[in-house]
Amino acid sequence: MFDLRQLRYFIAVAEELSFTRAAIRLHISQPPLSQQILALERDLGVTLLERNKRKVALTEPGRVFFEEARQILTQTELARSRTTATAAGQSGQLRLAYSVSVSFHPFLPRALLRHRQVAPAVNLQLSELYTERQFAALLANEIDVGFVRNEPHHQRDARQLHLRVIDREPLMLALPASHALATRETVTMREVAEESFVTQPRQLAATLYDRLAALADAADFRPRIVQQAQQVNGLLALVAAGLGLALVPASMRAVHLAGVRYVPLVDPLAHLLLAVASRTGDHSPVLAQFLATVEDALSEFGNL
Repeated sequence: MFDLRQLRYFIAVAEELSFTRAAIRLHISQPPLSQQILALERDLGVTLLERNKRKVALTEPGRVFFEEARQILTQTELARSRTTATAAGQSGQLRLAYSVSVSFHPFLPRALLRHRQVAPAVNLQLSELYTERQFAALLANEIDVGFVRNEPHHQRDARQLHLRVIDREPLMLALPASHALATRETVTMREVAEESFVTQPRQLAATLYDRLAALADAADFRPRIVQQAQQVNGLLALVAAGLGLALVPASMRAVHLAGVRYVPLVDPLAHLLLAVASRTGDHSPVLAQFLATVEDALSEFGNL
């Protein structure tokens, strides 16, 4: 059976229509080239080239084989490049999830942009999932990597997941613009113990909901939750309407809504984790490339 080297030799002769020029092009001497073409013709049982002292010409079977040989080599090179790209994490599929609040954090677009620049051929499938759902999806192999806002609650899950901490983002209170504390530089939870709060439902935003409860508990009160909204923009609309205060990550300041002011909290627990989660022991090249991209983006994080 012929091999790829013989195909390359034959294509060179067919394109040059000269054994001498083909040998120079291939950086070999002419006798081995002629021997390989003869071996190829014997293997196929046909004459591919008409030769005489004056010229070399393709036979009709030779013209057919010439086109097929070029297609075979093109497909071979394509297979080689795709395989190499996949091994380097430059090709394939990456299923990435992020929680709602992360979409406002500057690190997410920075990491995605850098990854697109480094590995443009990777098929990136994005989905919006809350943190607890991301952990479940990672363990079920439904996603490959996630931007999460908390650590796993169960030790068994923690052993199966790897977290790379990106940020411990400060938390703020979103206040109605008319509120007495809206012009303050900072505020403490103890100062808002008597206020009403608006939140997202815990089943949708457990991390932030539980952090509000923890902050209030540390300040010796239980938050009085008067309204809930499914989406963050709806939550801020409730604040603007004067229905209550909302606990939000500092990156939410990017959302400019009339009637809403953001004031930093100074309580010790007033921060929210941002981490990249993946399965422990997942050695996928595409994932490895993305995690390397995260490290590169993290080195520039201070310049965001």
